[in-house]
Amino acid sequence: MTTYIMLMNWTEHGAKNVRDSPKRLDAARKQLGEMGGSFKSFYLTMGEFDMVAVVEAPDDAVLARFALMLAAGGNIRSQTMKAFPELAYREIISSLG
Repeated sequence: MTTYIMLMNWTEHGAKNVRDSPKRLDAARKQLGEMGGSFKSFYLTMGEFDMVAVVEAPDDAVLARFALMLAAGGNIRSQTMKAFPELAYREIISSLG
């Protein structure tokens, strides 16, 4: 599985319906699970982003589809970063020579 960090902000529509946000999160967890992925953690945050999630997916294409499906709902906009775990980080750095 590949790990991704999703940085999310509510759209105007999503903010107006913020009370429904927990239900939307539950639906997103289920949707990603059906696609072979999972939420590892989720945070409500203060600052530039409203929410941050650490998720796993089988590959980039699966997560791209998931992010597009979230965007199509019209409640959030997201930025996604692929994350390398510490072991991969160490391997990448050691390969520099």
